[in-house]
Amino acid sequence: MLTWSDVTPKPLWLNRRQMIASAGAVAFASPVLAKIDAAKSPLSTTDTPNSFEEITTYNNFYEFGTGKEDPAANASALTTDPWSIEIGGMVDKPGTYDLADILKGQPLEERIYRFRCVEAWSMVVPWIGFQLSGLMNRVGVQPSAKYVAFETLVRPEEMPGQNSPLLDWPYREGLRLDEAMHPLTILATGLYGEVMPKQNGAPIRLVVPWKYGFKSIKSVVKISLTDAMPQTTWNMLQSSEYGFYSNVNPTVDHPRWSQASERRVGAGLFAGRQDTLMFNGYQDQVASLYAGQDLSKDF
Repeated sequence: MLTWSDVTPKPLWLNRRQMIASAGAVAFASPVLAKIDAAKSPLSTTDTPNSFEEITTYNNFYEFGTGKEDPAANASALTTDPWSIEIGGMVDKPGTYDLADILKGQPLEERIYRFRCVEAWSMVVPWIGFQLSGLMNRVGVQPSAKYVAFETLVRPEEMPGQNSPLLDWPYREGLRLDEAMHPLTILATGLYGEVMPKQNGAPIRLVVPWKYGFKSIKSVVKISLTDAMPQTTWNMLQSSEYGFYSNVNPTVDHPRWSQASERRVGAGLFAGRQDTLMFNGYQDQVASLYAGQDLSKDF
């Protein structure tokens, strides 16, 4: 298994360890929740976050069951320490990297992001994480790479939902390279200043705030750079309902329900629905990525 000291000049490696060890080491010293110190990001929304209880008890994580309460009920058996990520494909420094080692080289930020699910519910979550682009730059993206593919852990003895043939495991997702390198795209390792709860994708997950939540793959164990559009789980299952891009677009309905409005989790039964925002409210930051594309076809 590689560490960053294997691919980084020793003086730079030692300096990084000294400067950033506190955030990474404290966060992953134990699988139980611990406080994480993180800088406040100017990219955060001004919306009020949902409560910790709401964020951690209403989840989609089919590896632990299809019900919204199943992940919180079934995720406790998941072993998240130690953890490693295999990084390969069109990169200069392929290998299997220990997660604690990866974190020691990344400055953590708190980012309060809107989070929109395809079933027309939404949350506001104070994620703790770092830009995916930082990790990509460290492994060296080769010029021919166009996409980034991700895979989730497969461990059915700890993830009971994987004993069902509902999906073709492992869970797979992908981004175009410019989407992956965008400053809004992060790998999250916590929320509300705590280490990531298991039901929310511990110990590390993707967060792409302008896309539907299923794009933000959880419990990541593999990242691959490729020149071909990768297969993604929901697109493989039903391509007419789930496109590769999966941008939040209120003008494109899911075949079985409207995407024009959403319900904020925790708002109450009588609070009413609110209009869905294009790109989940991040239009000013990301619309340029799709200039010239027909988003009713590239959905």
